[in-house]
Amino acid sequence: MAQKEVKFSLVFRDMWQSAGKYQPRVDQLVKVAPAIIRMGCFDRVETNGGGFEQVNLLYGENPNISVRQWTKPFHEAGIQTHMLDRALNGLRMSPCPKDLRKLFYKVKKAQGTDITRIFCGLNDERNVIPSIQYAKEAGMIAQASLCITHSPIHTVDYYVNLAKKFIEVGADEICLKDMAGIGRPETLGKIVAGIKAYKKNIVIQYHSHAGPGFNMASILEVCKAGCDYVDTGISPLSWGTGHADIIAVQEMLKDAGFKVKEINMAAYMEVRTMVQEMMDDFLGYYIPKLNHLNNSLLVKPGLPGGMMGSLMTDLEENLASLNKWNAKHDKPEMSTDTLLVKLFDEVAYVWPKVGYPCLVTPFSQYVKNLALMNVIQMEKGKERWSMIADNIWDMILGKAGRLPGPVAPEIVELAKKEGREFMDTDPQLNFPDDLDVYRQKMEEKGWPLGEDDEELFEYSMHPSQYEAYKSGKAKADFEADLAKRKAAEAVPAAGTAPAAPSVLTLTVNGQSYKVDVVYGEAPASGSVGSGSSAASPSAPAGEGEDILAPLEGKFYRVKDAQEAAKNVGDHVEAGDVIGYIEAMKTYNAIRADFAGTITAILVNSGDSVEEDDPIMKIAK
Repeated sequence: MAQKEVKFSLVFRDMWQSAGKYQPRVDQLVKVAPAIIRMGCFDRVETNGGGFEQVNLLYGENPNISVRQWTKPFHEAGIQTHMLDRALNGLRMSPCPKDLRKLFYKVKKAQGTDITRIFCGLNDERNVIPSIQYAKEAGMIAQASLCITHSPIHTVDYYVNLAKKFIEVGADEICLKDMAGIGRPETLGKIVAGIKAYKKNIVIQYHSHAGPGFNMASILEVCKAGCDYVDTGISPLSWGTGHADIIAVQEMLKDAGFKVKEINMAAYMEVRTMVQEMMDDFLGYYIPKLNHLNNSLLVKPGLPGGMMGSLMTDLEENLASLNKWNAKHDKPEMSTDTLLVKLFDEVAYVWPKVGYPCLVTPFSQYVKNLALMNVIQMEKGKERWSMIADNIWDMILGKAGRLPGPVAPEIVELAKKEGREFMDTDPQLNFPDDLDVYRQKMEEKGWPLGEDDEELFEYSMHPSQYEAYKSGKAKADFEADLAKRKAAEAVPAAGTAPAAPSVLTLTVNGQSYKVDVVYGEAPASGSVGSGSSAASPSAPAGEGEDILAPLEGKFYRVKDAQEAAKNVGDHVEAGDVIGYIEAMKTYNAIRADFAGTITAILVNSGDSVEEDDPIMKIAK
């Protein structure tokens, strides 16, 4: 009997996203590509998708240029490229209009991406099936995902039946997306076997994360059941919150009798060295040490590896903010470990209450953010559920798709109290087309639409981040933050930091930005990214009461092109949305506590603010 062949994919994008906050620059990507090709063991490489394009914007790089240059060498070598997409959400945290979703696949195909891995964290086929059709119309290979989790609802039959629906409507391939690595090996093998029994020649790819400790056993089980491709990583970004290393996986499968490609170890060491150089350059400053470790505590909350990369970085900021509050109120300081355990316990508590959404983007962030807000609010003596962002409500109410399980009565009661209604209509109907709005805005600004409309796509997909990228503010903020991190690491010991901050002047696209590099404490509002650019002065202070930021994050006056920003002189009623704080990848609405007239807007859109910073003044 011929050996069953198992092929390998290198999930280079997810390696970085699972470790930290940022991706390599395009020059670094192009440099490492030839060595990856020389390894000789990969039939596929994950090049983009998910957070890739958004984080490139965050540090001032054009992601469209990155994708075109990054995919090119793999095409020339006959290696397929694949990306991750979020179905209804495209490449962002919030749902996309239909016209943007259609443009998405045309752009990515033109840029050189072969395969799109389509997933919905609710496993709602109404979100996935249109993306399968749009991808195929654009000439891409449509790989439909089963988002794997472990709950009373998510059974073998549940997943096999979901795969059947995707195959029936034309999915070219199926991915078992075990994004938290908590799929149990035996169960995963049964799912693969069930899909292969339905359609023997359907291509199945398995994606898992190492963190909780199941994934080597899971890889072996799915391969025995007929899996065709396995996602792997490369040291020093394998294991931990990332993926199993290609060396271990290849040796394990070879020993089990599978046909696998050999690894050019000289090339492996080249890639390993270059990855380390990228970390030493700047990426390592955004990779928390804990993310290098496996942790079976992750079995309980089921948080995905791809989120853990940014979670630990964000948690440092949340902890600093909470401890400032503790200090103000004569409470003891909390440690990172204490907050992490409290968060994990709260995620496990919250998840069933909100209907068992699969903990993958964006729903993992929603559940985690809800849990973290609960923890922080309760630490401050407030009620659980007292701060729920609008897009989290959208998930709970069914606006983004059907939840797998029922919502807890206490949440239903809270929704009724706030006048919110549950819905079960096609989610796409809730998000009208708006490409023409962005096309007009670009024409007014004199911005080119780009080759294959790729700049129009990018602006429509990530409006706030794209504007910050175009203005140079994103690059200035990133460089200031990196300088702060490097300076903090350079401080030799506690108590030896300079008494005063260092002031840096960063010049981006001809615009100068003055930023403070503060040692120890985070910068106060008004330093890094607080609108010190002469190009966009804050409104002068007026009469009235201060409206305070309810949490730490970035202030935005609107969250999309459908909204009109509130201006000085506008009258608002109590409960009106007057802006947003973007924190942990969600937009939290700021509402007026009373009726009155806006007399001052004290911060600019995109500025960093801390909790209780004044952001507006309203006169009654």
